[in-house]
Amino acid sequence: MNVYISSDMEGTAGVCAWEQCDARKPHPEYALYRTWMNREIRAAIDGAREGGAKGITVNDSHGPMRNIDFDEQPADIRVISGNRKPFSMAQGAEGGFDGAFFTGYHGAIGDANATLAHTYSPGVIYDVAINGTTCSEATLNAAYLGWFGVPLLLVTGDRTTVEGVQAQMPWVIGAVVKESIGYYATDSISPDAAQDLIRAAARTAIENASTAKPFTFKAPITMDITLARVEQADLIELIPGFTRTESRQVRLTRDDYPTILRAFIAAFRMGALTL
Repeated sequence: MNVYISSDMEGTAGVCAWEQCDARKPHPEYALYRTWMNREIRAAIDGAREGGAKGITVNDSHGPMRNIDFDEQPADIRVISGNRKPFSMAQGAEGGFDGAFFTGYHGAIGDANATLAHTYSPGVIYDVAINGTTCSEATLNAAYLGWFGVPLLLVTGDRTTVEGVQAQMPWVIGAVVKESIGYYATDSISPDAAQDLIRAAARTAIENASTAKPFTFKAPITMDITLARVEQADLIELIPGFTRTESRQVRLTRDDYPTILRAFIAAFRMGALTL
C-alpha cells in the first residue's frame, strides 16, 4: 500500500498562535513547533508502516511549504515541497496512492472553537461551497484525492477539525490532539502523547483501509466563493469561466474536479493581490 500525506501545521499539538507556525517571520517558537509538526508526521509514517504501508509521499502543505526536516523523517520517503504548486496542499495526489493522511489540519474559516481556523487564505476567502457543501481545506483536498480514487484514511488536529471531516467522511480515523478554546487558545495533550496517539491511529487507519471510500462531488460541480473584499471579486470574475453572483461572490461550474480546484487556487492567489 502506498500512502500520501498532506501535512499542515496549525493542527499540531499545542499550537495556538500564528507566531508558532509562521515560517516567514522569525520567531523562537516556530523552530520548536516545526519539530513537533515533523514528529507528528513521523508518527503517522511509523504507524502506517506498522499497519502494512510501504511507499510514503509527504506533501509539505503549510505556509511557504518548506517545513519538512529531513533529519526527522525516514530516509526512504519522498517529499513534495515549495510554494506555488498548481494543486497546492493536494499536489501529487494523482500519483497512484491507495490512501491518504491529513496531519496537522485545522478547521474551516467560520468554524467555532477551531484554533486558527481558515480556508487557504484568510485574507481572501470568507467562504467556499461546492454543490452547496461548505468546504474546509480537508474537504477541498479530499475531493481531489477522490477524483483519482484515493480515499482519505486519517486526519489529525483539534476536535472541531476531526469531527468536521468525519461528518463528511465517516470512515476516516481521527486523532484529536487538542480541544480548541475559541480561536487563540487550546487545551492540548503533550507532543509525546500526540505522537503516540497519531501512530496508533495511523496503524488503525491502514488496517481499516478496505472500509474507506473516495470522497467525490457529482458533476456538474459548482463552486461558490465568497470573498473577504469586493475588489477581490472584481479581479476573480475576470478569470474565464467565473461569473459574479453577488458583490463579494463568484461562481464556477465544471464537470471535472481538478479544474475546479486549480481555479480555486488561482482565484485566491489573484485575490491576494489586493492585500
